[in-house]
Amino acid sequence: MTELRAVLFDVDGTIARPGPDLGPEGYRRAGARRGLELDPDRYEEAREAALEGIERHPELQHDEEIWIAFTERVIRCMGGDGPRAHDLAVEMTLAWEHSHNFDLYEDALPVFEELRRHDVRIALISNTGRDLEGFAAHHGFDIDASVSSRLHGFVKPHPTIFRAVLDLLGLTAAQAAMVGDSLEDDVEGARAAGIRAFLLDRHGLHPEIDGRLPDLYGLPAALGLAQPASWT
Repeated sequence: MTELRAVLFDVDGTIARPGPDLGPEGYRRAGARRGLELDPDRYEEAREAALEGIERHPELQHDEEIWIAFTERVIRCMGGDGPRAHDLAVEMTLAWEHSHNFDLYEDALPVFEELRRHDVRIALISNTGRDLEGFAAHHGFDIDASVSSRLHGFVKPHPTIFRAVLDLLGLTAAQAAMVGDSLEDDVEGARAAGIRAFLLDRHGLHPEIDGRLPDLYGLPAALGLAQPASWT
C-alpha cells in the first residue's frame, strides 16, 4: 500500500462553519442597514428553497454570479424585495470571503496536529473565492498547499482542481486522501481523480454510506494511523 503523504481537506462544513454574521441574524442586520426587513425565522426555509433552484455552471467553471443569485433568492424569501435585494446579495456573497466570518470546528486543530505528528502534510481545496492561505493563518494553523476554485477556474468535482493541489504538493493521487462533507463534490470528485476519499457526515445525512465519519476525530484511525488513547 502506498504511503500516505498528505490529506486534502474541504473547508466549509468540514473544518469550518459560518459565524453569526453569515447566519439568520447576520442577514437581518445586513438587511436593516439597507432598509430591508428580513425575517430570521424564515432563513432555513429560504435556503432550502434557494438550493432547489441553484444550478452549476455546465462546464463546472467557478461563477460568482451563481452564488449571488442564490443569495438574492434567500434574501427575497426572507422578505427582502426590490433592487436593494441584489445589492445586499452581493454584500453577503463577498462576506463569505472574509476569514473572520468563520469558526473552526473543535476537532479541526487537534486532528491537524495529529496528522503532523505522523509527518502527513495538509492541504485545503475549496469551492470559494476566499484566500485559503490567509484563512489558515487567521485561524492559527499551517498548510502545505491550497487551491480555491476562483484561482483555479473550476469547482469540485472537476478533476483538474484535485490534480492542481497534488501538483503543488508534488504527490501522486495514491499518496493522498481527501476529506469533505459533500458526497458529490468531495468524495466522488476525489475518487474520480484516483484519490481515496472519506465523507464527513457531521449531521447524519448519509447513514447509507459505509465508512462515513461523524467527526474528524475518527480520521487518523480511518487512515490507518495510531491516535491518542484519549480519543478512543
